[in-house]
Amino acid sequence: MSARLTDEKRSEEERVADEAADGTASTRANGTAADAEGSAHAADGSGDEPMQFDVQAGLTDGLNEAQTLLADLVATPAVSGNESEAAERLKAFFEAHDREVWIDEVGNVRAPADDSVLLTSHIDTVPGNVPVKIEDDVLWGRGSVDATGPLASMAVAAVETGVSFVGVVEEETTSKGAWHLVENRDAPDAVINGEPSGWDGITLGYRGILSGTYVGTSELGHSSRPENNAIQSAVDWWSRTADFFEADEEEGVFDTVTTKPVSFHGGPTDDGLAVEAEVDVQFRVPPRFGIEDVREVAEGELTEGSVHWNRPIPPVMTNPRTEVARAFRVAIREADGDPRLLRKTGTSDMNIYAGEWDCPMATYGPGNSDLDHAPNEHLDLAEYDAAVEVLTGVCETLTE
Repeated sequence: MSARLTDEKRSEEERVADEAADGTASTRANGTAADAEGSAHAADGSGDEPMQFDVQAGLTDGLNEAQTLLADLVATPAVSGNESEAAERLKAFFEAHDREVWIDEVGNVRAPADDSVLLTSHIDTVPGNVPVKIEDDVLWGRGSVDATGPLASMAVAAVETGVSFVGVVEEETTSKGAWHLVENRDAPDAVINGEPSGWDGITLGYRGILSGTYVGTSELGHSSRPENNAIQSAVDWWSRTADFFEADEEEGVFDTVTTKPVSFHGGPTDDGLAVEAEVDVQFRVPPRFGIEDVREVAEGELTEGSVHWNRPIPPVMTNPRTEVARAFRVAIREADGDPRLLRKTGTSDMNIYAGEWDCPMATYGPGNSDLDHAPNEHLDLAEYDAAVEVLTGVCETLTE
């Protein structure tokens, strides 16, 4: 039976939260774990009183070790930039199994071992007050799907099989952990990145992201004057650029450039002498285009103002015939699943790894990505267990 290649569209919650993916949007951060009273607190980084959310009393009663790790991590707030307590819990798990482990200078949890495979997922989550509970063997809570479920399943599989593991920080904002990793570590023989694909899904492709800020200034004049002011010039530039990339109806989302203005600020300067306009923009770039192609078009449409670009993340599309993809297909079938090969319209840390490391890779993890960042985020514990089984089988195959 052949695996099926499908495109997975991002939900509205994913698209909204992705506006922070390049670090230009601010993210309120949570910071501490569940306390003895059955509640967790999270500092928001602003100096205000900590946010509080409920954790079900006796949350981990009756769970096995792998499930307990997952529940503990979901009950530990880990918004981007405030992952330290979750990182300590992850580190303690590896220490309990006599594995070498440390937290590096940016906050990544590093547990090197057999580099035939590197399992890596992100520790951080987006903000969100989702009460942490288990009902009918389903775990509810922020990060249960994106991506604490994949993270915990990889930690368990790494301990079971003796392969390398890294939990990275700030994937939801700047990808600080992944960039640090590729700049300070040699490439492994293979990479499995952790994001929700469903226990029977294997993600092979992601679009890249190019983001930046348009800045324009014009002389302040009476509104009856016919000349464009800076705000009009900014709107006109963005309209021309978006029109250029308008997709044909026959093209799927994955194969098109998606243009998105993230924020817009404009008006007179404080001294009353000029008009300023500032627009934060994002382009999702498919593998059939290069980042430079999109940047060239955007700059070519400028008549006024300029664009200050952020560090881009390139698109990625891996081969479904690599040893990593083959190992996943075999392991999923052995668990009575029908493998699905996915292409996602968002961006992940796998884009960074693929751009810097020349080795086979794929992205995998339990959970329905439609629930990423959603107020009803939850993960079936049976799916989590199945993902651990699949990951263990894949790692055993790749380390033979």
